[in-house]
Amino acid sequence: MESVGMTNSFWLDRPTFVTGATGLLGGWLVRRLLELGADVVCLVRDWVPQSELVRSRLIEQGKVVRGDVRDQALVERVLGEYEINTVFHLAAQTIVGIANRNPISTFKTNIQGTWVLLESCRRSPTVCQIVLASSDKAYGDQEQLPYDEQTPLQGRHPYDVSKSCADLIAQAYAETHGLPVVITRCGNFYGEGDMNWNRIVPGTIRSVLRGQRPIIRSDGQYVRDYFYVEDAVAAYILLAERQAENRDLAGHAFNFSNETPVTVLELVRRILGLMGSDLEPDIRNEAINEIRQQYLSAEKARRLLGWHPLFSLDEGLRRTIAWYQEFFAHDSQS
Repeated sequence: MESVGMTNSFWLDRPTFVTGATGLLGGWLVRRLLELGADVVCLVRDWVPQSELVRSRLIEQGKVVRGDVRDQALVERVLGEYEINTVFHLAAQTIVGIANRNPISTFKTNIQGTWVLLESCRRSPTVCQIVLASSDKAYGDQEQLPYDEQTPLQGRHPYDVSKSCADLIAQAYAETHGLPVVITRCGNFYGEGDMNWNRIVPGTIRSVLRGQRPIIRSDGQYVRDYFYVEDAVAAYILLAERQAENRDLAGHAFNFSNETPVTVLELVRRILGLMGSDLEPDIRNEAINEIRQQYLSAEKARRLLGWHPLFSLDEGLRRTIAWYQEFFAHDSQS
């Protein structure tokens, strides 16, 4: 999605810092920033050779800093030495099940990592925009749906709480210190290159390609927003540009969604249909500490940012399936 008027000149040679660069969203965001001519610095904790950013060798076109987002001296050094203007903070532990089993590591990365990043930005005179990834999970379990940005943040389980806390910390830095941070709250990302096989989209596609029944950990009736990664990238880039035009956006949160909530079972059946498979899902009904229904209103983003998604759910799924078909075909030949 080309944003209005300023994209090419705005990003050309712009020192831009991306945390969580080898994750699903991070990889595609770095790809787009490089296409726009930005001077990209990536923070990478674990080396993941299977990540799309590494496999495509795009990571070699930017600068790579190895380290942990909780290391304040490291983050301050990066912001200072590379004279960073724009920060995209994506680094997080993003898997709900892992958060349930390992709450402390999730809290450290998602909460401490956020305050370290924001405090480092506060001390850096060159940082002009910070786009911080929160989540629809930050809202917790709510009776009134869809969530809008006025819905209270009230996570109850480890992952949800970590996102509620990080979101509120970002708002505090904007309100108290005037930090130019804006917050994104998106549904469940899916798209090409996601190697977290316990996520429903890549896990289902891999199962079908292997002739195995796709596994649904829940009873299949959980309702979610599924948000295509290329739409997310366009939203993040547009939000940074709009913030450069309007500093009053600091502290604002924006929901991004294609506003098409579906059940997990419906999503799996869509994938099976698009792949021409007659396999039946294996419904395990094992999920615990997960919110029953979550979906978002993106009215504020449409109204204030002029944003809209480019891809329907089926279009995004078709593109994603095609990527994995090629990935596994190549993998089996090598």
